[in-house]
Amino acid sequence: MMSKHKGLLLYLLFGALWVFVTDFILYRYINDQELLIIVEKIKGLFFILITGLLLYFFLSKNEKYLALKEEERRLHTLINSMVDFVNFKDGDGKWIEANEFGLNLFELKGVDYKGKRDSELAEYSNFYNEVLKYCEVSDEEAWKAQKVTRCEEIIPLPNGGFKTFDTIKVPLFHHDGSRKGLVVMGRDITERIMAEKKLSENRQQYKSLFDYNPDPVYMMDLNGILTNVNPQFESIVGLSHNQLIGASINDFIFPSEKEKNKLMDSFAYVKKHRTGINTGDVHFCIQDKIAIFSCTFVPILIDDEIAGIISYAKDVTHIRETEERLRKTEKLSIVGELAASVAHEVRNPLTSLKGFVQLLNDRESQHQHYYSIMLNELDRINQIVSELLVLAKPQQMKFQEHNLVHLMSDVKALLEPQANLYGAQMVFDVRHELPLISCEANQLKQVFINIIKNSLEASSKKIQIDFQVEEEWVTVTVKDNGCGIEKNRVKHLGEPFYSSKEKGTGLGLTVSYRIIEAHRGKISIKSEVDSGTKIKIALPIT
Repeated sequence: MMSKHKGLLLYLLFGALWVFVTDFILYRYINDQELLIIVEKIKGLFFILITGLLLYFFLSKNEKYLALKEEERRLHTLINSMVDFVNFKDGDGKWIEANEFGLNLFELKGVDYKGKRDSELAEYSNFYNEVLKYCEVSDEEAWKAQKVTRCEEIIPLPNGGFKTFDTIKVPLFHHDGSRKGLVVMGRDITERIMAEKKLSENRQQYKSLFDYNPDPVYMMDLNGILTNVNPQFESIVGLSHNQLIGASINDFIFPSEKEKNKLMDSFAYVKKHRTGINTGDVHFCIQDKIAIFSCTFVPILIDDEIAGIISYAKDVTHIRETEERLRKTEKLSIVGELAASVAHEVRNPLTSLKGFVQLLNDRESQHQHYYSIMLNELDRINQIVSELLVLAKPQQMKFQEHNLVHLMSDVKALLEPQANLYGAQMVFDVRHELPLISCEANQLKQVFINIIKNSLEASSKKIQIDFQVEEEWVTVTVKDNGCGIEKNRVKHLGEPFYSSKEKGTGLGLTVSYRIIEAHRGKISIKSEVDSGTKIKIALPIT
């Protein structure tokens, strides 16, 4: 406003001087009236020209000034509207312009900061004294780098918190290489850093829950294709992570319609109800073995959409085997109690019947054939009662060291006449020198007799008996080429009173199982119809 007033006064002073001075000169030195009129017109035109030039100069200068002021106002409005810290410094590090965010951040609101360096402004803030002084150090690093630098700076807050800034420093130079200015911009990334930290914590928690879970965990898409598995699943399945990813879960499920339908029903339930479900026991085929997993399927929700399914599996194979053994033990206990009461009641009248039949057989010759049949059947009943008593009452065992080959040789000699009757051949194969094992010889002989008799009665023409040493076990394998047993029946073998033979009692293998268990051994049976049966007995060396 003062410049406008000064310009107007100068213009008025110049105009007045021009009128009075030129008129004085003209009227004093020009006497010709016509010439005077012409010169006055020229003077007026010259005045108009000078006035126009002055007016043009003044107006043009004023427009530039206004434009400059308008540009400065816009810049000031722009930087103050930014949520970032913005600071302009000259080549000496003196503050030229700073937005309100930066002034409030460093507690410099109301301070005349222009023309002052960071170290000078540090005197105005006790809390940020050291921070402002350090700014000069970091500015110097940006000048020396001679390029745009970027770093993360942590600014403490009076309330005990802190803010993290992504700071960019842009050094500006003159053509001669001297320092022209420095632009400093800092974006508050505190929330992003906190979010990343929270995300990292969630990832660590997920990693602990997934990777370090002691049970197998696997992820699938909605089609049952494996997308991720934890190390426990890899260990149980015996395949690497790369081999499993992309494979279908159906490739590991026991190939039965029941198992696959159970899996499909579980998938459908999770998709429909968007909640978890326990599928119960799922049988997996793993390394030529059957493993039983109790699986729980839960949906993987992303943006409220089901993106896949995660399964938490628990290996319950040993639990189910133990439960099965307990069921068999319970059956044996019940059978034992029943046998104890029945056997004694049957054996007493049986002895009387057998005695009277023998007496009649000695006195009469007319019905010898009938008496012979009756005696055989009575002997058979007596044998069944004996087997019942074995189940009912634990037998006292006197363990001694024996060679299994010698025990089997005794059994072979005993059953060889019966084998010849059936047209069967018994073959031994001893691959190693067998160590002695501690056992009850008569009971093991009873096991071998039961097994070989079963093979003979299965129409076997060749019974192969192999002996081997496998680590801490001595194994006896009896393999025949008889009619075999259906797969669904094999799992029931050894249960009391279960027999596939017409006149079988189902007690022979039950007794055999009990004897082998008493010796802390194992017995396994594999059989195929029309291909034969293989029974493997393993007894511990120590």
